[in-house]
Amino acid sequence: MKNLRLIFSIATIILASVAISCNDRNHTFNDIEIELIDKYKNSIMPLKTINQENDSLFLREISEALTKEDLTSSYFADLTNSMLLTVNNPENEGVGIAAPQVGISKQLIAVQRIDKEGEPFEFYVNPKIVSTIGEKETGGEGCLSVPNKRGEVERYKKIVIEYNNINNFELKSDTIEGFTAVIFQHEIDHLNGILYIDRAENITDK
Repeated sequence: MKNLRLIFSIATIILASVAISCNDRNHTFNDIEIELIDKYKNSIMPLKTINQENDSLFLREISEALTKEDLTSSYFADLTNSMLLTVNNPENEGVGIAAPQVGISKQLIAVQRIDKEGEPFEFYVNPKIVSTIGEKETGGEGCLSVPNKRGEVERYKKIVIEYNNINNFELKSDTIEGFTAVIFQHEIDHLNGILYIDRAENITDK
């Protein structure tokens, strides 16, 4: 009986390893992205900025949608962890970050939900704005990818977003308003190759 239990345990481990291996095979992360994610695992990732020509061109690309298989891969878990460390870098903090800003051309953003208790950061997969409510309002914005600049941007005060749930990939929707809605609009722009300076007026040095 003991030997049977041992065989069963080994078989379970092998099957689990195969499942993880399969999940890490059935994903859309390319070799460059995998190398970047592995290199900066559990650490702050370098930001793409407009100060570098190649970075600036990369930030203008439209990001690729994530799949359900992507979310179960180890690369996705490592990426979200590193993105969180990057946006919370005490030397260069932000209220939101998009995967393209760290060199990963995927539709993934992290937003600080200042409209929720504790103001947690939350990740959103394949987010898009499906409706806008009311008028726009002008406010000041900056960006981690546009260092030492600020500008005034017109944004909708209330929006409706759709996204895939990070746990089960189910399609969800949420109505966001106030400054949190501004953050969402800013970060979703990144996924479409748009920077806030494309919409801004009165851009000044910080």
